[in-house]
Amino acid sequence: MIDQAPSRDHRDGRSASPQSLDGHLDAKPLAVMAYTVLEPALADLEGTLGRLAELGYLGMETYGIVEHYGPTRVRQALDAAGLALTSAHTPFPAGTEAERLLDQAEELGATSLVWSLEPEEFANAASVDHGVERVNEAAERAAARGMRVVYHNHTAEFTQRYDGQRAYEYLQGVLDPRVVLELDAYWARFGGADLAQVLDSTGDRIHYIHLKDGPLRDYGNDTLVPLGSPDGSIDWGHVLGHGAGLEWHIVELEKLAGDVFEALAQSRDFLVGSGLSRAAGPSSQGGTVKGSAPRFEAAAQQSQALPPDPSSQVGARSASACPCTQKAEA
Repeated sequence: MIDQAPSRDHRDGRSASPQSLDGHLDAKPLAVMAYTVLEPALADLEGTLGRLAELGYLGMETYGIVEHYGPTRVRQALDAAGLALTSAHTPFPAGTEAERLLDQAEELGATSLVWSLEPEEFANAASVDHGVERVNEAAERAAARGMRVVYHNHTAEFTQRYDGQRAYEYLQGVLDPRVVLELDAYWARFGGADLAQVLDSTGDRIHYIHLKDGPLRDYGNDTLVPLGSPDGSIDWGHVLGHGAGLEWHIVELEKLAGDVFEALAQSRDFLVGSGLSRAAGPSSQGGTVKGSAPRFEAAAQQSQALPPDPSSQVGARSASACPCTQKAEA
């Protein structure tokens, strides 16, 4: 069974305001998903990471840059910029590629390895069970190396149902308990999810959230907008007042009409100015970012790490919904 995507008349609110903040959760540190800045990073790694640090971002989830530069240079560049290693998109370390992926993650200092099942693996419960075998093998192998696997959703987890149960809930029941979650809020909302309810219903299992916004019209082809834009569709003050287990807010704007660094600055100003996230350094509006914390202190408190994503499309910025559904060879 497939639910209908939410229409703009029934969307999850517009931009948030401090007054719409639900709950009393502390502001979480703000990071960037590297896919957002992949093109400039492939041209100038150190310069790109330096610009993110100047904008006050505290961390990065890697994608694509380790394969291009190697783990040593990427780690050095992140450390030099004062950016924490939050997590990394890398195929599940299972099958014949498992040890290579884990070795690369270990060299980089990675502890949280993020990936997804393929959309077609949600055709029915049996196909989910088959796909989860790969995830659970990866969780076992990662745990033996002091790492953890993080599952990242798209829309199929929320549009598909098995005997009345949403696939996302079914998935959690068959995943190894050591697997934690990264909620891609936009794709979950596109699939019809109530984001606050998802964050509440999973207890403390969701550790990361991808923040992105747009018109919720065309899966994989929507042009996204900065967080807080009046053209957005999600009430972030409502959503981010939930999620007891959240460690990081990770901005991912993979398809934009304007300049990516301007969009990241606007997103930071909105999230930090609304008291939802925390960042470091001066804002583009002058003065100290509200709710900010020293970058190196945050890195020490929140330090985790990341490996890469050895897929055949690492160097390309496609218009697809997300870069993380290519399978690693098994």
